Amino acid sequence: GAEYDSWERQPHPKCLQGTRVDLLNHIHTLLDKREKSQLIWLHDTAGVGKSAVAFTVAEKMRDLKVREDTNVEKRLAGTFFFSRKHTERYTTGYFFATLVYQLASNFPSVRSDVKRAIHDNSHL
Repeated sequence: GAEYDSWERQPHPKCLQGTRVDLLNHIHTLLDKREKSQLIWLHDTAGVGKSAVAFTVAEKMRDLKVREDTNVEKRLAGTFFFSRKHTERYTTGYFFATLVYQLASNFPSVRSDVKRAIHDNSHL
């Protein structure tokens, strides 16, 4: 899979303890603003650690709940990684399918909508 913790990405890139603290705190502050949804786009030149930052943030968000009264829905809606090594990971071909699968898996409240959309349109 193309999820952040996929076996295809071994070893997982991760920020070392005590590194990128200001950046990670800034991202977590943005993500803690629950009054609106957040999408964070990391961009920079190759090799500066974007994947390590993204993995570290995803790992923390995976363990946080949407609300305290739920055991099901997590704050990490979904992830996708692009890779030059894997042909199905260097284009957007699997991007939406991967994210929709994760949304349906992580949020039971949208699962029936996803099933209906797939049933109604066999080309999905």
